[in-house]
Amino acid sequence: MSTTDHDLKPEEFGQAAAAAITDALAHDFRGAAQVLASAGLCGVCATEDAGGLALDIAFALPIVAEAGKLRLHWPLLETVLIAKALGDSPLAAELVSGARVATWALQGSLAEKFAGHARCAPDCDWVLVADGNGGAALVDRASVEIQEDAALDPEHPQSWLALDKAQVLATLDAETFATLQREGQILIAGYANGAAEGALSATAEYMATRVQFGRPLSAKQAVRHLLARMRLVQEASNAGIERVLAPDEYGSVRRTAPVLAHALANAAFVIEKALHLHGGMGFTWELPLHHALREVRKFDAAFGAGALARQNGRDFIQSV
Repeated sequence: MSTTDHDLKPEEFGQAAAAAITDALAHDFRGAAQVLASAGLCGVCATEDAGGLALDIAFALPIVAEAGKLRLHWPLLETVLIAKALGDSPLAAELVSGARVATWALQGSLAEKFAGHARCAPDCDWVLVADGNGGAALVDRASVEIQEDAALDPEHPQSWLALDKAQVLATLDAETFATLQREGQILIAGYANGAAEGALSATAEYMATRVQFGRPLSAKQAVRHLLARMRLVQEASNAGIERVLAPDEYGSVRRTAPVLAHALANAAFVIEKALHLHGGMGFTWELPLHHALREVRKFDAAFGAGALARQNGRDFIQSV
């Protein structure tokens, strides 16, 4: 399938993905893999020889945003990116078909024999880790010892991987891994912004239906101002993510780190305010918004808990 087919629009993929993701939420981890793969979501960017659609990363963005909006706890963005990076390898076909599931350790490397921040690692078949020399290696999860860290999320702990005996299944060269890292930052930003949009929509609906003193809460000026502020930062993130997909005025690719840092901070702000408006202090079971906040915080921790924003500031100061 050619990306020059003008009949295809990324936003339509988001609408179609919502139904499949909603269906996947009713299944266990392996069942969700089959549902998502059958809908073509796992292979949206993989090559046609691997059974994918060979579409640009722009078509994966609305899919991942829906996953964030619907709070899908499944490594969809990781599987999409790794299937694309593996090219014509038979391993890519296994990811596209849903027979296998892969995740990505965002910290550590094979050279360090330790890696971390791999979502859903205990349930996955393969884990992508940096090799320490610019490239990456896909390792068999069964050959990796996993230690769980429940500090940020007791229900879905983060995973740390001991790689001493890791069995390498495939390798990615430095150029391919650099592309995967760039596209990964875009999709993670999209996931976080989708989570913020889901929290905002749920909050707006809740405020419109909750009545006090004969008026819905959304009629109160303070609530309307806060909802408007939440929408403003969420839309700002959305604009930044869409902008980074296109080259700049000189034809060069845009930096993704500022967009990711902005999206993570704005998503945390929106979800925290959504929790407060639901009457929660850190979490609320009325709507499971705390799950979305934990996912955003875990991604932020994977990139150094604010380190992206600090590095962007240093880069700007040095550039002027």
